[in-house]
Amino acid sequence: TRTHTHASVSEMFAGSEDKYTWSPSSFRSCWFNTGPCQNGELPASSIALCLSCRLVCARRITRRPSLVPSPPDSPSTAAPEPSVSAERALVVVPTYNEAANIERLLTHVCRMDPAAESDEGLALPRSVTIDVLVVDDGSPDGTANLVRRVQAAFPDRVHLVERPGKLGLGTAYVRGFRYALAHGYDHVCEMDADFSHNPDDLLKLIAAIQNGADVAIGSRYVGGVRIMNWPLSRLVLSYGAGVYTRAITGLPVLDVTAGFKCFHRRVLEAIDFDRVTSNGYSFQIELTYRAWRQGFKIAEVPIVFTERTEGQSKMSKAIVREAAWKVWELRVRQLVGKL
Repeated sequence: TRTHTHASVSEMFAGSEDKYTWSPSSFRSCWFNTGPCQNGELPASSIALCLSCRLVCARRITRRPSLVPSPPDSPSTAAPEPSVSAERALVVVPTYNEAANIERLLTHVCRMDPAAESDEGLALPRSVTIDVLVVDDGSPDGTANLVRRVQAAFPDRVHLVERPGKLGLGTAYVRGFRYALAHGYDHVCEMDADFSHNPDDLLKLIAAIQNGADVAIGSRYVGGVRIMNWPLSRLVLSYGAGVYTRAITGLPVLDVTAGFKCFHRRVLEAIDFDRVTSNGYSFQIELTYRAWRQGFKIAEVPIVFTERTEGQSKMSKAIVREAAWKVWELRVRQLVGKL
């Protein structure tokens, strides 16, 4: 058994009456140390350091300020840590004739507790508040009136933009993105109003962004097909669109037409929306492609997609044709440097 002492420490505090309190557990853990101790205290001149294992067996806890004053230019007390405010997320929900769903959807999102751990054990790395913006295209079924009813219960959480007519999915999202940037939101999500996207999965997307992704996609195809109540023809069309798009553009995403996403605001700030020309489901392809070409990190998060049970689908042959041509346009524009 040996005792090691550090000469410079003794010299530094020679003549001081300060006491140094040691941790019995750490003291015992150092089997090299046999320094003297009485009542759990060591004089400053007898601080014993184990140089072999580099463990400090005596640890200073207090020093009387009257004996060792603070340096003249240093504050006597540590500055308080800055308070960390919650991050803000906005969910943009385009609507046209969604009276059967919108009230339940808004209420569900506003009553979610982002701080609670999910059934899958998911907990957000940082706190967040989630607001909703509905962009309604003059729905004749009174969707906007129902949104206003929910606004009365959640005045600071639910927002509404009313447009004079059916102007398209793409322009509705662009309107919502600009609103989010103007109002200082950190994360901006897309979600359908018909419950085909589970609102609880918003937390998965936000968590992916907080963990380092720039774009988080709620994917129906990553790790297998996760779609409920679709006819085979619709499934083949959707999956085939992904194969077609990847072959032409090289976009490394399985679910290219996904409409359930979350963006960090820096992505939307980098995209020139005046150059975005898609207005149907090809809007989803174009936005993801532009983000990828600018070097942003994309993460696909597995979700379960359930076909709507209320209302009518907006899918049409014109939307399919637009998407088929749009991928070629995006590729050509990228090749000639005019994306």
